[in-house]
Amino acid sequence: MTATWLSKTKNSFRIAVQVSPNARKSEIASAKGDVLRIRLQAQPVDGKANEALIQFIAKKLRTPRKNIVISHGLSSKRKLLEVFLPESTPEEIEKRLLSI
Repeated sequence: MTATWLSKTKNSFRIAVQVSPNARKSEIASAKGDVLRIRLQAQPVDGKANEALIQFIAKKLRTPRKNIVISHGLSSKRKLLEVFLPESTPEEIEKRLLSI
């Protein structure tokens, strides 16, 4: 595993992200460094950007939204996501997230 923003815990994966709201479209901006940079179309108002982030990651990983939780950074641009996919490998997670 080469991504420093992705780590495996006993029951889940942790993904460190930095979110940029109010983008033209939702997309992965960069996977370099210690965070996965994500542009989101949603506004950072009333939790809309957080919900859009969970929905975006769930779609990329092809998993239900209930398997993704924002564990740190609810009101910050930098967030730590917990993703519950026990049958997956870190390489599979990274490949799905970075696929177009």
